[in-house]
Amino acid sequence: MFRIRDVQIDPPLILAPVAGHTDTLFRQAVKGLGGCGLVVSELVSTEGMTRQLERTLHLTRFEDSERPVSIQIFGSDPERMAASAAMVEQMGADIVDINLGCPVKKVVKQGGGSNLLKDLPLLECIFKAVRAAVTIPLTIKIRTGWDRNSINAVDVLKLAEDRGVEALAIHGRTRCDMFSGRADWSVIARVKENAGIPIMGNGDVLTPSDAEQMFRETGVDGVMMGRGVLSNPWLIRQCYDHLQGARVVPVTLEEKAAFVITFLRRVQAEIPAPVAIGKMKKMGGYLSKGIPGGAQLRERIHAARSCDELLCVVEEFFRPENLAGCAGDPPEDSDSEQEEFSEFSCRHSS
Repeated sequence: MFRIRDVQIDPPLILAPVAGHTDTLFRQAVKGLGGCGLVVSELVSTEGMTRQLERTLHLTRFEDSERPVSIQIFGSDPERMAASAAMVEQMGADIVDINLGCPVKKVVKQGGGSNLLKDLPLLECIFKAVRAAVTIPLTIKIRTGWDRNSINAVDVLKLAEDRGVEALAIHGRTRCDMFSGRADWSVIARVKENAGIPIMGNGDVLTPSDAEQMFRETGVDGVMMGRGVLSNPWLIRQCYDHLQGARVVPVTLEEKAAFVITFLRRVQAEIPAPVAIGKMKKMGGYLSKGIPGGAQLRERIHAARSCDELLCVVEEFFRPENLAGCAGDPPEDSDSEQEEFSEFSCRHSS
């Protein structure tokens, strides 16, 4: 357990922001499985927020069952960042977070995300403006630097601390690394060693043992997970059980079937059809990873032309008679989890 000012993060396991995925429906679903101490929204454009675009404001929606909840904003204009942060506070969020880590071109070209790691004077202006605009805790999420020749995470930490930032999450890759290679946890450890504020580590935590290892090797206050939770929504709960010394119970196919169908039905019911079909395909694809026949199911999901058709495909696949003989701890199929993290998956409203 740790605190970000008066916000208690208990357990110290956090659902990371993932563009296009960690909306309120997914956050509620993960929180309901247990073990999650903080959820963070997908990143929200300050340009879209200050222009009052409905498709952008929709990304800020949350329910009390998610608390504590952090809303993450991105942009490069200090005034818009400050105005958007004030809006986040007015909405009732517990924390406002600034994205300084998104590596995709669409965000970087706008001067936001990890591009700000190259412009510390502008970053200082943003910190000052946002800090003056809100009374709720202010946090940031960064990468280790722009590239491996400009690792400046400790410099960003010190600037942030001086300007009133109250916690920092760090992904152990540079912007130029994108999602390739291994996250460099040694930089995370170095940031923690130099920090006077809580530090959350992120990157390559895909199993309960990974979470334990990150705590042990880096000394971070909290561990943040994103990619692994998309294909295994139980991951945070499993990490919690493992850290408590309890037996990690494998998720059965029946449990996964119930989760997938319930989640997709809720997406269909609560999101407009043109948007829902795309979201259902993405999430259906992720949630089908690691199950026997998952690759074939993803092909059928991708081919579906309507929400109803997609649901029929999934419900038929998960019928009890079709699951017979498939119980147990199924092997992970060979699809690369990183393939989903293309620029397409990081769509942003602005």
